[in-house]
Amino acid sequence: MVDLLKREKLKLVVAESCTAGALAARIVNVPGASDVLNGGFITYTDRAKHKMLGVSEMTLETCGAVSQRCAAEMAEGAVKEGEGDVGISVTGLAGPGGGTRETPVGTVFIGCRARGNTVVKEFHFPGSRSEVRSAAVEKALLLLLECCRRDSGEIAGKGQETGH
Repeated sequence: MVDLLKREKLKLVVAESCTAGALAARIVNVPGASDVLNGGFITYTDRAKHKMLGVSEMTLETCGAVSQRCAAEMAEGAVKEGEGDVGISVTGLAGPGGGTRETPVGTVFIGCRARGNTVVKEFHFPGSRSEVRSAAVEKALLLLLECCRRDSGEIAGKGQETGH
């Protein structure tokens, strides 16, 4: 991942909610990460998502913080506010509380913004709080790799999508 970002001369910015910095920590464990990681935002509250990343109050009120729209706006805000080329965002419910019938614990949305295109995927992870957070980091790294490869022409296709 770091090598691909270096080769493509892309700067990365992360925006994390339920992973609270775990994604950035995984990235900086790779030698050379300082060449590609511009920074990150830990936006655990709605207020922080709005103030730091520009997530609209309307999105937070109507869709909620754990939503496709919020993940997209977080990734887009990361690129804009963090002055990067690629933004990756994670927002979700790690539990054990806070879930609802519509949005159960383990629901996570991961967004990636790369060169003008935004992709968001929805996941439902089983397990403890720690297991949900760990699974979210793994999937975020995979989505980041997918988006960067797509951008470099290694994988075709662009646009916004939701997947499981």
